[in-house]
Amino acid sequence: MKKSFCLRIGPRYKVKCSNIVASDSNVISWSNIIRYLGVNIVAGHKFTCSLDNCQRSFYRAFNAIFGKVGRIASKDVIIELLKAKCLPALYYGLESCPVNKSQIRSLEYVLNNTFRKIATKSFDVATECVLYFGCAVQETLWKRKSKFLMKIMYKTTSNLLYHVAQKFASDELAELQKLMQ
Repeated sequence: MKKSFCLRIGPRYKVKCSNIVASDSNVISWSNIIRYLGVNIVAGHKFTCSLDNCQRSFYRAFNAIFGKVGRIASKDVIIELLKAKCLPALYYGLESCPVNKSQIRSLEYVLNNTFRKIATKSFDVATECVLYFGCAVQETLWKRKSKFLMKIMYKTTSNLLYHVAQKFASDELAELQKLMQ
């Protein structure tokens, strides 16, 4: 199985490039999507991540749990299992990725469908359940991204890196705050 690929990000990401030959004569080919530390990075004009794998992992985990205990356990137990075992799969690596409005809506849709399967068929009631049980996407994303960026800022020893991280953190949090409005 090949582990190394090249990916272009920027205005010329669609331009055809020659394959790169490594020192051991293996060819490193170009790809439109790569997986790095469990996060799928997509070629494009700017740095973006794909959430498809996270959503699949979430559904796989939830269906495994719901298939085993869905008819036996109470709704509270199922929701606690969802929060402990399934939500980490859905939110994995999102703190390091820029997330746009459509991706947030996509994550909200996944959670609403799940709560509709657990508790009710009503979309509005499922939305309220997501909020009531503390599973709101925007809130969770805000907390995770804030914690991640603060760790970067305060764990760095270089004065220059601290200021770069501080600028990055304020820009990222401002962008996320705009998305939440």
